[in-house]
Amino acid sequence: MRAEGGPREEGLERFTSPGKGRGLRARQRFAPGELLFSCPAYTCVLTVSERGNHCECCFARKEGLSKCGRCKQAFYCNVECQKADWAMHKLECSAMCVFGQNWNPSETVRLTARILAKQKTHPERTQSEKLLAVKEFESHLDKLDNEKRELIQNDIAALHHFYSKHIEYPDNAALVVLFAQVNCNGFTIEDEELSHLGSAIFPDVALMNHSCCPNVIVTYKGTLAEVRAVQEIEPGDEIFTSYIDLLYPTEDRNDRLRDSYFFTCDCRECITKEKDKDKLEKRKLNEPPSAETVRDMIKYARNVIEEFRRAKHYKSPSELLEVCELSLDKMGSVFEDSNVYMLHMMYQAMGVCLYMQDWDGALRYGEKIIKPYSKHYPLYSLNVASMWLKLGRLYMGLENTTAGVKALKKAIAIMEVAHGKDHPYISEIKNEFKDH
Repeated sequence: MRAEGGPREEGLERFTSPGKGRGLRARQRFAPGELLFSCPAYTCVLTVSERGNHCECCFARKEGLSKCGRCKQAFYCNVECQKADWAMHKLECSAMCVFGQNWNPSETVRLTARILAKQKTHPERTQSEKLLAVKEFESHLDKLDNEKRELIQNDIAALHHFYSKHIEYPDNAALVVLFAQVNCNGFTIEDEELSHLGSAIFPDVALMNHSCCPNVIVTYKGTLAEVRAVQEIEPGDEIFTSYIDLLYPTEDRNDRLRDSYFFTCDCRECITKEKDKDKLEKRKLNEPPSAETVRDMIKYARNVIEEFRRAKHYKSPSELLEVCELSLDKMGSVFEDSNVYMLHMMYQAMGVCLYMQDWDGALRYGEKIIKPYSKHYPLYSLNVASMWLKLGRLYMGLENTTAGVKALKKAIAIMEVAHGKDHPYISEIKNEFKDH
């Protein structure tokens, strides 16, 4: 007898996952690299910093986009994309003209405004909701602390402030629920180097539960989410994705899951903690550091990561690089270079070097990062692929073609499984080295 099965996609079904609520289950076998399903965005919003580089409607990256004649801030591939996006862009177009430089709602607020508009124009179920409807999203309202509730009230105030003309607002209680749903179920769309492109709602993708040993990976083709197997999946297996960055040790991962998604993970990795020892590797010293010294250094590392995140908003690039170097110096007295806290700060330092166009500096950090990344992350990891890609592009730019081609090919090997062999990113990367 078949257990409770809800709506189905070809080869997949919604079911009740023991201890996890709703979930997605395979009804057939999937091999690594195989597409399980794709889901168009229910609605999405391009991040402000990518305006002019990507089409506001389809997120295509191209030169010579045409801008909206009215606000001059939204860019499109062509008239078709502009028309297709008007129902959403009109929410912002006149407000951007009125507010000018002071128009600055957060991406969450912008996305929520679009959901409200979409629910009004499309009350029926959409192509993105074959397995799960937006209205069914979990909000975890009962688990929100005062700080989170206050942040939601700030978002509601911003929604009323920046959007008045084209939106019919439900009452405050309904808006609290909607923002809580968006916070738990929203997705960030990233490019091949994991740079942030925007935010979106993919209802069917949101049905999947989390595991720190995921058997699928979510990638994006414009505003379409694609879900591919990264492990063998057998009929009856639950489909698991990862909600978080898997670099960090068990305790950190679960802190993040509790804070953002209100649960603790009980996957094999979290129960055995078998990767934690390598992730928290200590220096081989004549006098091994005491347990207390290690504990204190982990605490310092977590604090410096948080401090750096805040400092990005007000410190100059050279000051940020100094924070990275000082923290690496201090942590390096106890931690090995392959320790994930060291890798985190090296990654930040690499980002600052790229921003400052210090290509040699960026390359130095990248070369230290890649090997431990390949060890700590799962086999087909977007983080590892994007690091090979950055390294490959740096080598090519510095005219070390042999190393460049080798690194780009390593990126492609992962991306052919994660993104699919026909993904535009892969042909773009192949074009970068085919002349060499």
